[in-house]
Amino acid sequence: MDEVSLNTEPIDDDVDEFEIEGDCGIVEYVGQTSVIQGENPLPPAVGMEFESYEDVYFFYNCYAKEQGFGVRVSNTWYRKSKERYRGKLSCSSAGFKKKSEANRPRPETRTGCPAMIKFRLMENRRWRIIEAELEHNHLISPASGKFYKSHKHIGIGTKRTLHLDGPEEAQKIRLFRTMVVDAENNGAIDVDNREFSNDVHYNQLKLKEGDAQAIQNYFLHSQLMDPNFFYVVDINEKGYLRNLLWMDAMSRVAYHYFSDVIMIDSSCLTNKYEVPLVSFIGVNHHGQSVLLGCGLVAGETVESYTWLFRVWLTCMLGRPPQVIITDQCRILDTTVADVFPRACHCLCLSHITGKVPVKLGGFSDYEAIRTALNRAVYYSLRPEEFETLWEDMIQLYGIKDNKWVQTLYEDRKRWVPVYLKDTFLAGAFPTQQNEVVVSFFEGYLDKHTSLKEFLNKYDQGLQTNRQLEVLEDMDSKNTSVMLKSRCYYDLQISKLYTNNIVRKFEREVEGMFSCFSTRQGHVDGPIVTYVVKEEAEGDGNRRETRDFEVLYNATEMEVACICGLFNYRGYLCRHALYVLKQNGIEEIPSQYILPRWRKDIKRVQVLDQSCTSIDTNNPVHRYDHLYKCIVQVVEEGRKSQDRYKATQQALDGIMSKLHLVQEHQV
Repeated sequence: MDEVSLNTEPIDDDVDEFEIEGDCGIVEYVGQTSVIQGENPLPPAVGMEFESYEDVYFFYNCYAKEQGFGVRVSNTWYRKSKERYRGKLSCSSAGFKKKSEANRPRPETRTGCPAMIKFRLMENRRWRIIEAELEHNHLISPASGKFYKSHKHIGIGTKRTLHLDGPEEAQKIRLFRTMVVDAENNGAIDVDNREFSNDVHYNQLKLKEGDAQAIQNYFLHSQLMDPNFFYVVDINEKGYLRNLLWMDAMSRVAYHYFSDVIMIDSSCLTNKYEVPLVSFIGVNHHGQSVLLGCGLVAGETVESYTWLFRVWLTCMLGRPPQVIITDQCRILDTTVADVFPRACHCLCLSHITGKVPVKLGGFSDYEAIRTALNRAVYYSLRPEEFETLWEDMIQLYGIKDNKWVQTLYEDRKRWVPVYLKDTFLAGAFPTQQNEVVVSFFEGYLDKHTSLKEFLNKYDQGLQTNRQLEVLEDMDSKNTSVMLKSRCYYDLQISKLYTNNIVRKFEREVEGMFSCFSTRQGHVDGPIVTYVVKEEAEGDGNRRETRDFEVLYNATEMEVACICGLFNYRGYLCRHALYVLKQNGIEEIPSQYILPRWRKDIKRVQVLDQSCTSIDTNNPVHRYDHLYKCIVQVVEEGRKSQDRYKATQQALDGIMSKLHLVQEHQV
């Protein structure tokens, strides 16, 4: 065995300590008297994680100072490589002094106090609290004014002086994080309702009086109503809330079916709402928005977004979406690229066009600029068309040097529809002029809604949206859409798709009658290019004739139109249908019938409880799965006295086995 323990029992002499000198992260919290300042209202709990050994000590020492007791190192375990892998911090009254043979021995000040925390280095190189005892066998009081040596400006764990290379190294220590996953006290969050001050910047949530209690009440109520309700809390080094994430079972189930395209709505932060809400939104089988999780963040920072996105992805079993749609924001660009490197990151078109009056409204030719911009964005069928129209616009109206216009052009491949034809967007991306994306909590949250008020309305907003989904399910199951045409494509889709999607598709079938003069163009092996003319509404409500190229492969039964509607919306466009009809194809090929819109697929509303769906190497997944399993045990055990006794005996046996496993690991 290559591991050894030093000080395996509380020693009698004072514990060796080392002084951290130089530009150290702890200096930020030290006053001129070299005594640790500040508060740490959150008590230690099993599951808390820290970046370093020193961070654990500092956190526990802050807590001890507030409670009115000192801290000493009781145990430190080392590997043969001299790497620390485990530690134990105790109340300064732990253990007893050795008997002294001196003529005048000092009086005994220790009481054998059991208060302590044990922590261990995990595989992810973070230090996790694995055991915590908060009760003391002596009186403690922060008002006693007693001074403890541990409250000096010192750190514990090594005898050499610690030198840091620069401010970035100090930052690594200063910004250590504690993550509490479904806290041991059933989700209770002990948070001081202090006003957010400028000196903490984005390091804690801006909470008003009653907000913290409202969060706690909502989480407790949600867990009672839904054992699969899941939340994660990010706490800063002083024990204050920094970021939150939560979701219920139905959101996690919905992600299983609709994880292809996700919208991350951060407009509450962009528009300076009182509630710093970030929502994860998907598109269900009716084309409706479906909530896939919510979070509160301390600010629009890379750190907060990274924490939120990583935890959300962990809760979704690490399966990332294919497409992510966000607002235009450099911080989001950085974070999405880091957390979702394989996802296609698009920028919400309606959010961008919504900024046009603010960004360009000051120009004398504003109306003409807006018209030219809309034509370039919404009516370009090829990238080169867009490039030409854009260049003409910026030159004609003298906006070439406008910073925002330059940024739009640099990002054009992520928000202009003509560049996104090869990306499946499931109707989540508006491609038509005057289309807007409505907030999921529209009517329940505005700029001046308080957090407490929002949490009171949250369930109402969530259930209203879910009720609409249930009504659509019933409508699709029990009734059929009254079709305006008897086209075989319409009949085929009406038997397979939900009614809301059928109604949208019907508009394309009706649009076939505005197509005419199909002519065969280029032929490349089995692929034939057709040009379909359509008389359609153009810019300024003018009727104009436009040409649409449609590629058709009779061998593979493939059809693709230059308008790109299939990837935009998830069903074939009128031009592709027209070519299929001209070629005598009476049914839409199977590859263009998508399961995500079908009404005959039974979508379960409960989470899969099997172990096969979790990552056993991930502590969040392990906790979540065990929690759900034990809830089932509790439900069965409470039904009778005999079942209660059997459950209690079984749990005692499990605990005995776990203690044996723990002793073996040590």
